[in-house]
Amino acid sequence: MIIGHQKQWKFLKNKFEIDQLSHAYLFTGENQLGKKAFAKEFIKLINCLAKKDKACQKCQNCQMIERGNFPDLSIIESIEGELKIEKIREAQNFLSYKSYYGSFKAVIINDAEKMNQEAQNCFLKTLEEPKGKTIIILVTSRPEALLSTIASRCQTIKFFLIDSKSIKNYLENQGASSSKAEILSFASEGKPGRAYDIFLNPDKIEKEKKILKEILKVINSGLAEKFKYAKSLDPESQGLNEVLAILMKYFRYLLFSKIGVELLKDQKNFIEPALSSKDYPVSKIKKNINLIEHINKQISLTNVNQKLALEYLLIEL
Repeated sequence: MIIGHQKQWKFLKNKFEIDQLSHAYLFTGENQLGKKAFAKEFIKLINCLAKKDKACQKCQNCQMIERGNFPDLSIIESIEGELKIEKIREAQNFLSYKSYYGSFKAVIINDAEKMNQEAQNCFLKTLEEPKGKTIIILVTSRPEALLSTIASRCQTIKFFLIDSKSIKNYLENQGASSSKAEILSFASEGKPGRAYDIFLNPDKIEKEKKILKEILKVINSGLAEKFKYAKSLDPESQGLNEVLAILMKYFRYLLFSKIGVELLKDQKNFIEPALSSKDYPVSKIKKNINLIEHINKQISLTNVNQKLALEYLLIEL
């Protein structure tokens, strides 16, 4: 099911109907917007046996794509934080064979920014010399991390935040009550993936507030406590990514509050720990946001030592 992104859908559907699909697309936008889900739904559409405006979800092809065993679709994802050349060679090998059903051979590369330099250079050859009816979709929140030669050979489709009404309707369709769906739609910050995550894990917001309270306490402590906290986080459990996301959310809400933007009740509750924390001036809040963005980019694109990165962040905040 696609939540929002109707302009993007109509554009690609029209290109498919007039037989003008590009061989490669670059789906860009923030995380949790539903870019990967959109890509999967589009592959369903071009293979759907019902031939409707949207994938029927019932035919053999739609069912196989949903289960992940459709022979003409390969979804490439990172397992250990980096997409290596072996994964790209798997995709190349997959595309070298003819379509099983005589339609498109499709590859979706999720988190494409995680391809290392060797993988990107290898993948470039596939984009330069597409074979037969192939469609490649690169999904990324950081297009700047890709080689310019890769981006120039793809047609870029940008994805944006979704309105709360669309997210609310989606959550109600998933079984949420109207009042709960409304609360979650605002808490999602326009990201359907986050809304669904909170819906499945109702204690997530309280957990985030607890983590934030702990981080703020550490920030106001001495160096020993900061080093101890940084050492306690396990990179394998995505601990640093979670901390960065929570801090970014906190400082964004704090900035909105400082400059006079009216916050929602949930947003006000989230920054409540600020009452017992530092009184950050606007200039410092902006600096902190830039620092968090920089560190987030570094851990996404390089093999930076995550413990040292967190130690540096806690000292600078």
